[in-house]
Amino acid sequence: MELFDKLYDEHENVKVRFIGFTTEHTRYDFGIIYTNLFFGKPLVVCMQTGRSTLLDPKEIEDIEYLQNVFRIPDKQQAADLAEFFSETLPQIPFVTQYE
Repeated sequence: MELFDKLYDEHENVKVRFIGFTTEHTRYDFGIIYTNLFFGKPLVVCMQTGRSTLLDPKEIEDIEYLQNVFRIPDKQQAADLAEFFSETLPQIPFVTQYE
């Protein structure tokens, strides 16, 4: 008897970028995983805290979302992070994954 119903099991060679940078107040270290899954959104992992999220251009513009997901206490720090992501992450069009 199987305990779980498998939803997906994909194998994919992906591009991963590791980048560290500082702003006036904070140091950041991120891993960015580019995949064809998840509607083409890159998976962004904070290497310091282990927090991760899938980011698209609309989510990058949402400062409160970035504050919440990466637990950033200051709006300016989140705005700096949004600027970094908008310059770093490609503008990927929405990809239909499910029909």
